[in-house]
Amino acid sequence: MAGPDFSKPLDFHVHIVGTGASGTGCWLRVGFWHRPLAGLMLRGVGMSPDAFERNFDALYVEHLLAQVRSSSLGAAMILAHDEVYDDRGTKMEGVGSFYVPNEYVLRLARENREFLPAVSIHPARPDALEELEKCLAGGAVAMKCLPNCHNIDCNDRRFTKFWERMAEAELPLLAHTGGEHTVPVIRPDLGNPEVLQLPLECGVKVVAAHCATKSGLTDPEYFFALTAMFKKYPNLFGDISAFNVPLRGRHVRECLKLGVVERMIHGSDYPVPVNGLWAWLRGFIHWQAWRASANELNVLERDYQIKVAMGFPEDVFTRGWKLLRLDPENKKPGQTVRG
Repeated sequence: MAGPDFSKPLDFHVHIVGTGASGTGCWLRVGFWHRPLAGLMLRGVGMSPDAFERNFDALYVEHLLAQVRSSSLGAAMILAHDEVYDDRGTKMEGVGSFYVPNEYVLRLARENREFLPAVSIHPARPDALEELEKCLAGGAVAMKCLPNCHNIDCNDRRFTKFWERMAEAELPLLAHTGGEHTVPVIRPDLGNPEVLQLPLECGVKVVAAHCATKSGLTDPEYFFALTAMFKKYPNLFGDISAFNVPLRGRHVRECLKLGVVERMIHGSDYPVPVNGLWAWLRGFIHWQAWRASANELNVLERDYQIKVAMGFPEDVFTRGWKLLRLDPENKKPGQTVRG
């Protein structure tokens, strides 16, 4: 099976979600307060909320594949999602809202050329290094975690060997930064991008998801802490995922400045809703671009087109390829793309 087209844009931040239908190993807990949001997300990507009552996992993947294939994207990096562990490496039962096994995203990527697998491993797990080796052998192109939701203090020195092995394998880290209101937060302070200093010092290429922006009005403002870190760490980047929701996209003009735009990477945060209204209200795009985006039914394409209209250059949409652990000869998971 041929690999993805490296010349096309890469979406660095696409969620896989599942209920465990068809034996995927996924689980999903949608609490009372999050049910309207879950329904909104499904409707926003063109799925019916009654999909939860059917073979949801297969329907979700089928719909996502159709979106990628009919978009400008060359591929989407799909994300696993580990369970929550305490500081001693014990699984915190009943904590967390969803789980997506590494084996599942690795399999989806083997079966579909449009998918690239980002695994998720809590470094406090007793088997963390063993799981990392299994994922590397299975073709992982990146590792994803949410420090504030997974309860991961990335600066904990006990994780040094884990980060060093990632750096040696050239496996990048996509880490949530900033506020979060979709997934339960265990430690809000771990939304600060400064929590990423140890993996950066170990040589890991780190992408700060959402550029450390606010998700809610009361969230701390970490965006400028991130841009200050760019000056110290050449291996630090930020993704512009979920920039088309009410608050996260406030710093588009700052993201386009020299010294910052060179560190930006495209991501959508699918299935998070995408609406160009907020960009238009802030003067980031013209009215015509907003109206054109409103007529685009493909959410991945809509997010991409709005960001092009915002002024993000082509490099932002293709830079992610250079960070991933890929085989440039066969264009498949294996090692980092050079150049």
